[in-house]
Amino acid sequence: MITKKYSTTPWNAEELKILKKLDSPYKIQTYLDNIKYNSVVETRSPRYVMRDKKAHCTEGALFAAACLEFIGYSPLVVDLQAENDDDHVIAIYKLKDYWGAVAKSNFTTIRYREPVYRSLRELAMSYFDFYFNTLGEKTLRAYSLPQNLNRFNNICWKTTEKDLDQIGSYLTGVKHIPLINSAQIKNLSFVGDYLLKSSLIGSNPAGLYTPKSRT
Repeated sequence: MITKKYSTTPWNAEELKILKKLDSPYKIQTYLDNIKYNSVVETRSPRYVMRDKKAHCTEGALFAAACLEFIGYSPLVVDLQAENDDDHVIAIYKLKDYWGAVAKSNFTTIRYREPVYRSLRELAMSYFDFYFNTLGEKTLRAYSLPQNLNRFNNICWKTTEKDLDQIGSYLTGVKHIPLINSAQIKNLSFVGDYLLKSSLIGSNPAGLYTPKSRT
């Protein structure tokens, strides 16, 4: 079990009220599932997410990481790298030596993961068959090592009103570990229409990546 140790970050009273209710990874996920998907090209802080009740995947990962830190985990994120699609950022946590994840996405299939994965590669691969673009192409290619967001404490990543685009740029630039090779990529099949349609339930069309045509 993780021992709760509330952060001393200067949250205001309303924010603290929200954070204290989100006392498990699944409750954090439920909160993210119930707010709007932000289609604006920006990267805002967890304070912004709580105030405006919207987030895209990077903002959702920052928010989840802040919430996880509040209940005693390290604020870790992993960048999932894609081809002909948006990359995806997830907040990760470890429980009894197993990895899980919390995430915000326009696709229903690449959000929460239970803490049952023995390695980060195993966790990343759990997204593979469910990570696809609007054409049905499976697009996940690589993952980063965990990045501790406290490296950005100097810019007050949890509460700043400024744009945090530099965090997204940093995550894009870190080393990524390939999940599949070129021969495997050539043999990938498209997902079925049933899965594609179900994955887009409740999505915000304005926030969907526009892929190049099927090859």
